[in-house]
Amino acid sequence: MLTCSKTYPEIPFAHRQHLHEGHCAFVHGHNWSITLTFACAQPDANGFVVDFGKLKYIRQWIDKNLDHACLFNEDDPLRAVLFEAAPTVWKATIVPNCSCEGLAEWVFRSLDPLVREHSAGRVWLTAVEVGEDARNFARYTP
Repeated sequence: MLTCSKTYPEIPFAHRQHLHEGHCAFVHGHNWSITLTFACAQPDANGFVVDFGKLKYIRQWIDKNLDHACLFNEDDPLRAVLFEAAPTVWKATIVPNCSCEGLAEWVFRSLDPLVREHSAGRVWLTAVEVGEDARNFARYTP
């Protein structure tokens, strides 16, 4: 198996950890990074696992779902109220869990099918690492 990684740095978005006992219960933002680890059994004709120039669909997914968005947990009791203002106040995205760890898993589960589809099954993700302000990181590996 061959692997390679690509990092998408400084993606600005906010989140709210409604169960947190401290300041993280408030809507707050970070500059996030997402590192995707790709794998394949055999490289392509160029010797690549993936051609980084052909990953525009991943950038489009990030721009649509994360860039300048505000993420809320599915079980946030204020979700309906907060969504009433969207999209005039913010771009809201619902995820199972908007912790760094939860986002790593959600990004993996969202992007792995796209990677497989765009590579006709030749390439898949083996891990996703999410960074919060370049200080805190979580990695999801199935």
